[in-house]
Amino acid sequence: MNNTDDRIKEVVWLIRKLVQGGEQFTKELNKKYQVSAPQLSCLLALSERGPLPPSQIAKHIMVNSSTITGIIDRLEQKGLVARSRTSLDRRVITISLTEKGKALVLTAPPPLQKKIVEGLKRLPSEEVDEIVQVLMKLATMMDVHDLEVK
Repeated sequence: MNNTDDRIKEVVWLIRKLVQGGEQFTKELNKKYQVSAPQLSCLLALSERGPLPPSQIAKHIMVNSSTITGIIDRLEQKGLVARSRTSLDRRVITISLTEKGKALVLTAPPPLQKKIVEGLKRLPSEEVDEIVQVLMKLATMMDVHDLEVK
């Protein structure tokens, strides 16, 4: 086996490690806090920015509008957020944390996404550009570059 084969195996191993790390984080969140990673991100966005309309939450946690509806539905069922219509326009909905949601935010760990963002911010912009290019190549190789992220 040559050095290229070894490096390819290392790339595959590192991708698997990243995926497994994300899965482990999600399992621990579900077990200890009964929320998913996207649900935690939603709660943290509301904690940091106050009550928001669903579209703004989606933008902050980097999911699409159709995905945020399901996240909010599940959080509301768990009693962690509340929907309200405070505008004269009854179609405008605002999402806010309940007391139970505020308590969870105080004890929950930061989401993996936040760790990634903070780590990338510490890198020179050229390195971030390189990471983006390599990840785009990998996404294309895996035929997931057009996949909608939820």
